[in-house]
Amino acid sequence: MTLPTEPIGSVPRTPELLAAMAAHASGELDDAGLAAAQDLAVRDTIARLEEAGSPVVTDGEQAKPSFATYPVAGLDRLAPDGVVIPFADGHTRRLPRLTAGPLRYTGHADRYLAAARRHAKVPVKQAVIAPSALSLLYPPDGIDGYPREAFLDDLANEAEAEIRRCLEGGAHVVQLDFTEGRLSLKLDPSGGVLEQFVELNNRVLERFSEAERARIGVHTCPGGDLDSTHSLDVDYAGLLPRLLRLKAGNFYVQLASEPDPDKVLAVIAEHLPADVRVFVGVTDPIDPRVETPEEVRDRVLTAARHLPADRLGTCDDCGFSPFADDTSTSRETAFAKVRARVEGTALAAAALGV
Repeated sequence: MTLPTEPIGSVPRTPELLAAMAAHASGELDDAGLAAAQDLAVRDTIARLEEAGSPVVTDGEQAKPSFATYPVAGLDRLAPDGVVIPFADGHTRRLPRLTAGPLRYTGHADRYLAAARRHAKVPVKQAVIAPSALSLLYPPDGIDGYPREAFLDDLANEAEAEIRRCLEGGAHVVQLDFTEGRLSLKLDPSGGVLEQFVELNNRVLERFSEAERARIGVHTCPGGDLDSTHSLDVDYAGLLPRLLRLKAGNFYVQLASEPDPDKVLAVIAEHLPADVRVFVGVTDPIDPRVETPEEVRDRVLTAARHLPADRLGTCDDCGFSPFADDTSTSRETAFAKVRARVEGTALAAAALGV
Protein backbone atom coordinates (compact mmCIF):
# COMPACT_ATOMS: atom_id res chain seq x y z
CA MET A 1 0.00 0.00 0.00
CA THR A 2 1.48 3.30 -1.08
CA LEU A 3 -1.26 5.57 0.26
CA PRO A 4 -0.01 6.41 3.76
CA THR A 5 -2.42 6.11 6.66
CA GLU A 6 -1.88 7.33 10.21
CA PRO A 7 -3.82 7.61 13.48
CA ILE A 8 -4.38 11.06 14.95
CA GLY A 9 -3.42 10.35 18.53
CA SER A 10 -5.61 9.44 21.45
CA VAL A 11 -7.25 6.09 22.14
CA PRO A 12 -9.61 5.50 25.09
CA ARG A 13 -7.59 4.61 28.17
CA THR A 14 -7.65 1.04 29.42
CA PRO A 15 -10.00 0.30 32.33
CA GLU A 16 -6.98 -0.64 34.42
CA LEU A 17 -5.35 2.71 33.74
CA LEU A 18 -8.52 4.64 34.55
CA ALA A 19 -8.72 2.78 37.86
CA ALA A 20 -5.05 3.53 38.56
CA MET A 21 -5.58 7.23 37.77
CA ALA A 22 -8.49 7.37 40.24
CA ALA A 23 -6.41 5.61 42.89
CA HIS A 24 -3.51 7.99 42.32
CA ALA A 25 -5.78 11.02 42.59
CA SER A 26 -7.11 9.77 45.93
CA GLY A 27 -3.65 9.05 47.28
CA GLU A 28 -4.10 5.26 47.26
CA LEU A 29 -1.47 4.73 44.53
CA ASP A 30 1.97 6.29 44.36
CA ASP A 31 3.69 7.83 41.33
CA ALA A 32 5.57 4.62 40.55
CA GLY A 33 2.37 2.62 40.54
CA LEU A 34 0.70 5.08 38.17
CA ALA A 35 3.72 5.04 35.85
CA ALA A 36 3.61 1.24 35.74
CA ALA A 37 -0.08 1.29 34.84
CA GLN A 38 0.57 3.86 32.11
CA ASP A 39 3.34 1.75 30.62
CA LEU A 40 1.12 -1.34 30.52
CA ALA A 41 -1.60 0.70 28.80
CA VAL A 42 0.86 2.05 26.23
CA ARG A 43 2.14 -1.44 25.49
CA ASP A 44 -1.39 -2.82 25.05
CA THR A 45 -2.44 0.13 22.87
CA ILE A 46 0.53 -0.19 20.54
CA ALA A 47 0.12 -3.96 20.28
CA ARG A 48 -3.53 -3.58 19.33
CA LEU A 49 -2.80 -0.86 16.77
CA GLU A 50 -0.17 -3.09 15.20
CA GLU A 51 -2.61 -6.04 15.22
CA ALA A 52 -5.07 -3.82 13.35
CA GLY A 53 -2.44 -3.37 10.65
CA SER A 54 -1.56 0.25 11.39
CA PRO A 55 1.75 1.01 9.62
CA VAL A 56 2.30 3.96 11.98
CA VAL A 57 1.28 3.97 15.64
CA THR A 58 0.96 6.35 18.58
CA ASP A 59 0.97 5.72 22.31
CA GLY A 60 -2.74 6.50 22.32
CA GLU A 61 -1.96 9.40 24.68
CA GLN A 62 -2.45 6.95 27.55
CA ALA A 63 -0.24 8.94 29.92
CA LYS A 64 -1.52 12.41 28.97
CA PRO A 65 -4.07 14.00 31.30
CA SER A 66 -5.38 15.78 28.21
CA PHE A 67 -4.12 16.51 24.72
CA ALA A 68 -4.08 20.24 25.49
CA THR A 69 -2.61 20.87 28.92
CA TYR A 70 -0.03 18.10 29.41
CA PRO A 71 2.95 20.53 28.98
CA VAL A 72 1.87 22.56 32.01
CA ALA A 73 0.56 19.78 34.24
CA GLY A 74 1.61 20.57 37.79
CA LEU A 75 2.79 24.10 37.00
CA ASP A 76 2.54 26.15 40.18
CA ARG A 77 1.43 29.38 38.50
CA LEU A 78 -1.96 28.34 37.15
CA ALA A 79 -5.49 29.14 38.27
CA PRO A 80 -8.44 26.95 37.22
CA ASP A 81 -10.63 29.76 35.84
CA GLY A 82 -9.32 30.11 32.29
CA VAL A 83 -10.98 30.06 28.87
CA VAL A 84 -14.18 27.99 28.65
CA ILE A 85 -14.65 25.77 25.59
CA PRO A 86 -18.36 25.07 24.96
CA PHE A 87 -19.47 21.93 23.13
CA ALA A 88 -22.62 21.48 21.08
CA ASP A 89 -24.26 19.15 23.61
CA GLY A 90 -23.93 21.76 26.36
CA HIS A 91 -20.93 20.43 28.26
CA THR A 92 -17.76 22.50 28.59
CA ARG A 93 -14.06 22.11 29.16
CA ARG A 94 -12.05 24.81 30.87
CA LEU A 95 -8.41 25.71 30.37
CA PRO A 96 -6.27 26.96 33.25
CA ARG A 97 -5.18 30.60 33.49
CA LEU A 98 -1.56 31.65 33.85
CA THR A 99 -1.08 33.86 36.91
CA ALA A 100 2.64 34.69 36.70
CA GLY A 101 5.62 34.33 34.41
CA PRO A 102 7.74 33.03 33.01
CA LEU A 103 6.01 30.20 31.15
CA ARG A 104 8.00 26.98 31.27
CA TYR A 105 6.79 23.54 30.24
CA THR A 106 6.80 21.05 33.10
CA GLY A 107 7.38 18.23 30.63
CA HIS A 108 7.78 17.61 26.92
CA ALA A 109 6.08 15.07 24.67
CA ASP A 110 9.33 13.30 23.80
CA ARG A 111 8.95 11.36 27.06
CA TYR A 112 5.76 9.80 25.67
CA LEU A 113 7.56 9.10 22.42
CA ALA A 114 10.43 7.33 24.16
CA ALA A 115 8.00 5.17 26.13
CA ALA A 116 6.10 4.23 22.96
CA ARG A 117 9.21 3.39 20.94
CA ARG A 118 10.24 0.85 23.56
CA HIS A 119 7.18 -1.22 22.61
CA ALA A 120 6.61 -0.43 18.91
CA LYS A 121 7.74 -2.49 15.95
CA VAL A 122 6.66 0.15 13.42
CA PRO A 123 7.25 3.93 13.18
CA VAL A 124 5.79 6.05 15.99
CA LYS A 125 4.02 9.36 15.48
CA GLN A 126 3.99 11.96 18.26
CA ALA A 127 1.20 14.47 18.78
CA VAL A 128 1.97 17.79 20.49
CA ILE A 129 -0.27 20.69 21.33
CA ALA A 130 0.04 23.70 19.03
CA PRO A 131 1.43 26.84 20.69
CA SER A 132 -1.72 28.68 19.59
CA ALA A 133 -3.78 26.58 22.00
CA LEU A 134 -1.48 27.32 24.92
CA SER A 135 -1.57 31.02 24.06
CA LEU A 136 -5.09 30.94 25.53
CA LEU A 137 -3.55 30.47 28.98
CA TYR A 138 -2.55 34.15 29.04
CA PRO A 139 -5.36 36.24 30.58
CA PRO A 140 -6.98 39.06 28.56
CA ASP A 141 -6.19 41.61 31.26
CA GLY A 142 -2.49 40.71 31.28
CA ILE A 143 -0.04 39.76 34.03
CA ASP A 144 1.87 42.36 36.03
CA GLY A 145 5.55 42.26 35.15
CA TYR A 146 5.04 39.73 32.36
CA PRO A 147 3.78 41.34 29.15
CA ARG A 148 2.05 39.26 26.52
CA GLU A 149 4.94 39.55 24.05
CA ALA A 150 7.35 38.11 26.62
CA PHE A 151 4.88 35.28 27.19
CA LEU A 152 4.67 34.59 23.44
CA ASP A 153 8.47 34.58 23.19
CA ASP A 154 8.66 32.00 25.97
CA LEU A 155 5.83 29.95 24.47
CA ALA A 156 7.44 29.89 21.01
CA ASN A 157 10.75 28.78 22.51
CA GLU A 158 9.11 26.03 24.55
CA ALA A 159 7.08 24.78 21.58
CA GLU A 160 10.13 24.75 19.31
CA ALA A 161 12.12 22.81 21.91
CA GLU A 162 9.36 20.22 22.26
CA ILE A 163 9.09 19.63 18.51
CA ARG A 164 12.88 19.37 18.17
CA ARG A 165 13.11 16.89 21.02
CA CYS A 166 10.51 14.71 19.34
CA LEU A 167 12.20 14.89 15.93
CA GLU A 168 15.57 14.10 17.47
CA GLY A 169 13.95 11.34 19.51
CA GLY A 170 13.01 9.47 16.35
CA ALA A 171 9.40 10.46 15.74
CA HIS A 172 8.11 9.38 12.35
CA VAL A 173 6.23 12.68 12.29
CA VAL A 174 5.35 15.33 14.86
CA GLN A 175 1.72 16.44 14.66
CA LEU A 176 0.55 19.80 16.02
CA ASP A 177 -3.01 19.57 17.31
CA PHE A 178 -4.76 22.74 16.13
CA THR A 179 -8.43 22.12 16.97
CA GLU A 180 -8.75 25.69 18.26
CA GLY A 181 -8.36 26.96 14.69
CA ARG A 182 -11.93 26.22 13.66
CA LEU A 183 -13.26 27.16 17.09
CA SER A 184 -11.63 30.58 16.81
CA LEU A 185 -13.93 31.44 13.90
CA LYS A 186 -16.93 30.69 16.08
CA LEU A 187 -15.61 32.93 18.84
CA ASP A 188 -14.39 35.63 16.43
CA PRO A 189 -16.04 35.42 12.97
CA SER A 190 -13.83 38.28 11.73
CA GLY A 191 -10.89 35.87 11.65
CA GLY A 192 -8.63 38.10 13.69
CA VAL A 193 -7.95 35.48 16.36
CA LEU A 194 -7.32 32.86 13.70
CA GLU A 195 -4.78 35.13 12.04
CA GLN A 196 -3.00 35.50 15.39
CA PHE A 197 -2.99 31.72 15.82
CA VAL A 198 -1.53 31.14 12.35
CA GLU A 199 1.11 33.82 12.89
CA LEU A 200 2.18 32.31 16.22
CA ASN A 201 2.33 28.76 14.88
CA ASN A 202 4.34 29.90 11.86
CA ARG A 203 6.65 31.79 14.18
CA VAL A 204 7.60 28.37 15.51
CA LEU A 205 7.41 26.35 12.29
CA GLU A 206 9.63 28.78 10.39
CA ARG A 207 12.50 27.88 12.73
CA PHE A 208 12.70 24.44 11.14
CA SER A 209 14.37 23.45 7.88
CA GLU A 210 12.43 22.25 4.87
CA ALA A 211 13.55 18.69 5.59
CA GLU A 212 12.38 18.98 9.19
CA ARG A 213 9.02 20.45 8.17
CA ALA A 214 8.47 17.40 5.95
CA ARG A 215 8.20 15.49 9.25
CA ILE A 216 5.87 18.00 10.87
CA GLY A 217 2.12 18.04 10.42
CA VAL A 218 -0.93 19.99 11.58
CA HIS A 219 -4.24 18.43 12.57
CA THR A 220 -7.55 20.26 12.35
CA CYS A 221 -10.98 19.15 13.46
CA PRO A 222 -14.08 20.66 15.14
CA GLY A 223 -13.17 19.06 18.46
CA GLY A 224 -14.30 15.68 19.70
CA ASP A 225 -15.19 15.11 23.34
CA LEU A 226 -17.93 13.03 24.96
CA ASP A 227 -19.38 12.41 21.48
CA SER A 228 -19.78 16.13 20.80
CA THR A 229 -17.95 18.84 18.85
CA HIS A 230 -17.32 22.52 19.50
CA SER A 231 -17.28 23.96 15.98
CA LEU A 232 -18.70 21.57 13.37
CA ASP A 233 -21.16 24.31 12.42
CA VAL A 234 -18.31 26.61 11.31
CA ASP A 235 -17.79 26.62 7.55
CA TYR A 236 -14.45 25.03 6.67
CA ALA A 237 -14.09 27.55 3.83
CA GLY A 238 -13.22 30.20 6.41
CA LEU A 239 -10.48 28.09 7.97
CA LEU A 240 -8.76 26.04 5.29
CA PRO A 241 -7.19 28.79 3.15
CA ARG A 242 -5.52 30.21 6.27
CA LEU A 243 -4.71 26.79 7.72
CA LEU A 244 -2.84 25.81 4.56
CA ARG A 245 -0.55 28.83 5.03
CA LEU A 246 1.06 27.04 7.97
CA LYS A 247 4.63 25.99 7.21
CA ALA A 248 4.11 22.26 7.66
CA GLY A 249 4.64 19.34 5.32
CA ASN A 250 1.49 17.43 6.28
CA PHE A 251 -2.08 18.34 7.09
CA TYR A 252 -4.57 16.03 8.82
CA VAL A 253 -8.09 17.20 7.98
CA GLN A 254 -11.28 15.93 9.58
CA LEU A 255 -13.58 15.01 6.69
CA ALA A 256 -15.62 11.86 7.40
CA SER A 257 -18.14 13.78 9.52
CA GLU A 258 -18.47 16.68 7.07
CA PRO A 259 -21.89 16.93 5.37
CA ASP A 260 -20.38 18.07 2.05
CA PRO A 261 -16.89 16.57 1.61
CA ASP A 262 -16.66 17.58 -2.06
CA LYS A 263 -17.03 21.23 -1.10
CA VAL A 264 -14.25 20.90 1.50
CA LEU A 265 -11.97 19.05 -0.89
CA ALA A 266 -12.46 21.70 -3.56
CA VAL A 267 -11.27 24.38 -1.11
CA ILE A 268 -8.23 22.28 -0.19
CA ALA A 269 -7.39 21.70 -3.85
CA GLU A 270 -7.63 25.41 -4.61
CA HIS A 271 -5.23 26.38 -1.79
CA LEU A 272 -2.95 23.33 -1.67
CA PRO A 273 0.69 24.42 -1.31
CA ALA A 274 3.44 22.68 -3.24
CA ASP A 275 5.04 19.61 -1.68
CA VAL A 276 2.36 19.15 0.97
CA ARG A 277 0.51 15.94 1.74
CA VAL A 278 -3.10 16.01 2.95
CA PHE A 279 -4.37 13.18 5.12
CA VAL A 280 -8.17 13.13 4.91
CA GLY A 281 -10.30 11.80 7.73
CA VAL A 282 -12.09 8.61 6.67
CA THR A 283 -13.43 7.40 10.04
CA ASP A 284 -15.57 9.37 12.47
CA PRO A 285 -14.64 8.71 16.13
CA ILE A 286 -17.91 10.25 17.35
CA ASP A 287 -20.11 7.92 15.29
CA PRO A 288 -20.51 4.62 17.21
CA ARG A 289 -21.04 2.73 13.97
CA VAL A 290 -17.85 1.19 12.58
CA GLU A 291 -17.24 2.10 8.97
CA THR A 292 -16.73 -0.70 6.47
CA PRO A 293 -13.50 -0.89 4.47
CA GLU A 294 -15.58 -0.23 1.37
CA GLU A 295 -16.94 3.01 2.83
CA VAL A 296 -13.42 4.10 3.64
CA ARG A 297 -12.32 3.21 0.10
CA ASP A 298 -15.09 5.30 -1.39
CA ARG A 299 -14.18 8.28 0.80
CA VAL A 300 -10.59 8.06 -0.40
CA LEU A 301 -11.69 7.83 -4.03
CA THR A 302 -13.82 10.94 -3.51
CA ALA A 303 -10.74 12.76 -2.22
CA ALA A 304 -8.69 11.50 -5.15
CA ARG A 305 -11.06 13.26 -7.56
CA HIS A 306 -9.81 16.54 -6.10
CA LEU A 307 -6.26 15.84 -4.88
CA PRO A 308 -3.33 14.07 -6.59
CA ALA A 309 -2.96 10.53 -5.25
CA ASP A 310 0.73 11.07 -4.57
CA ARG A 311 -0.16 13.89 -2.17
CA LEU A 312 -2.96 12.06 -0.40
CA GLY A 313 -3.15 10.02 2.78
CA THR A 314 -5.80 8.94 5.27
CA CYS A 315 -6.40 9.36 9.00
CA ASP A 316 -9.15 9.28 11.58
CA ASP A 317 -11.12 12.50 11.89
CA CYS A 318 -9.88 13.13 15.41
CA GLY A 319 -8.44 11.38 18.41
CA PHE A 320 -10.82 8.93 20.07
CA SER A 321 -10.34 10.28 23.61
CA PRO A 322 -8.50 13.64 23.74
CA PHE A 323 -9.33 14.01 27.46
CA ALA A 324 -8.39 11.14 29.74
CA ASP A 325 -11.83 10.89 31.34
CA ASP A 326 -13.69 10.52 28.02
CA THR A 327 -15.00 6.95 27.83
CA SER A 328 -17.82 7.67 25.38
CA THR A 329 -16.09 5.50 22.77
CA SER A 330 -14.90 2.00 23.68
CA ARG A 331 -11.41 0.75 22.91
CA GLU A 332 -12.97 -2.05 20.85
CA THR A 333 -14.79 0.45 18.64
CA ALA A 334 -11.65 2.58 18.25
CA PHE A 335 -9.50 -0.34 17.13
CA ALA A 336 -12.23 -1.62 14.80
CA LYS A 337 -12.34 1.79 13.13
CA VAL A 338 -8.55 1.77 12.81
CA ARG A 339 -8.70 -1.62 11.09
CA ALA A 340 -11.40 -0.36 8.72
CA ARG A 341 -9.25 2.68 7.91
CA VAL A 342 -6.21 0.57 7.15
CA GLU A 343 -8.09 -1.99 5.06
CA GLY A 344 -10.15 0.64 3.23
CA THR A 345 -7.05 2.67 2.40
CA ALA A 346 -5.46 -0.45 0.90
CA LEU A 347 -8.60 -1.01 -1.22
CA ALA A 348 -8.41 2.59 -2.44
CA ALA A 349 -4.72 2.27 -3.27
CA ALA A 350 -5.46 -0.78 -5.38
CA ALA A 351 -8.32 0.98 -7.16
CA LEU A 352 -6.09 3.96 -7.88
CA GLY A 353 -3.21 1.77 -9.01
CA VAL A 354 -0.73 3.37 -6.61
